[in-house]
Amino acid sequence: MATYGHSAACCSIPPVVSKGYEAKGKYETIGGLKTYVTGPADATKALLYIYDIFGYFPQSLQGADILATAGKEHNYQVFMPDWLEGNPADISWQQGKNADFGKRYPPDTKEKGEKLGNFFQTTGAPPKTAQKVLGFLKEIEKTNLNIKTWGIVGFCWGGKIVSLTTSITNTPFTAAAECHPAMVDPSEATSIKIPLCMLASKDEPAADVKQFEENLKGEKHVEIFDDQIHGWMTARSDLEDPRVKEEYERGYKTLLTFFGKYL
Repeated sequence: MATYGHSAACCSIPPVVSKGYEAKGKYETIGGLKTYVTGPADATKALLYIYDIFGYFPQSLQGADILATAGKEHNYQVFMPDWLEGNPADISWQQGKNADFGKRYPPDTKEKGEKLGNFFQTTGAPPKTAQKVLGFLKEIEKTNLNIKTWGIVGFCWGGKIVSLTTSITNTPFTAAAECHPAMVDPSEATSIKIPLCMLASKDEPAADVKQFEENLKGEKHVEIFDDQIHGWMTARSDLEDPRVKEEYERGYKTLLTFFGKYL
């Protein structure tokens, strides 16, 4: 499902590394949070990258680097704060063993399910993190005076935070994106006025995704990658699988095209 085609890339992205990715950015402490920072320091446009519940995984760091280094006409400095402060969810909570990495979710035992549920009620409660976003941007801007425009992209749990921070009055973001978003709530879309891109997987409820799209007030691109799992653009992505790698790449190209148009 798509409102309009975004398959063509706005630019050439670096080759996707399937295994052993070496991050291009660096870690800084901003507003008391460890933060992965990548991209040109003199960029006037910046992206806040909200990782999934598993934190700093190579697939996420590579995604941030793609967004920061692929632009020619559009350059972005990308910031990925460690909202979970070193306590991400354990990827072993997913269903299946390593050989089945990323193929099934949610957890397959009551114990794993309880741990995940507790995580979303405590450390990973989306409203708790959403409340910190505006203050964090101000901390960045204290030492990055060149930043004039902000975009935001969130993955899984981060998608919910995107909805919460873009549906408020006077959001600081000019454009936003949600990838395989968790807890899709169509009612939140009615208050989102800025351009928004949603790239869903086969695992998000299709009816909720469709209603969310219909409720959006501004420019939009909504697409379901219907052979990909929840998490294919971040920690749960098996980039050694050629099809996953292809759609991971297309997902980031789609984001770059979207932000290139609206940010």
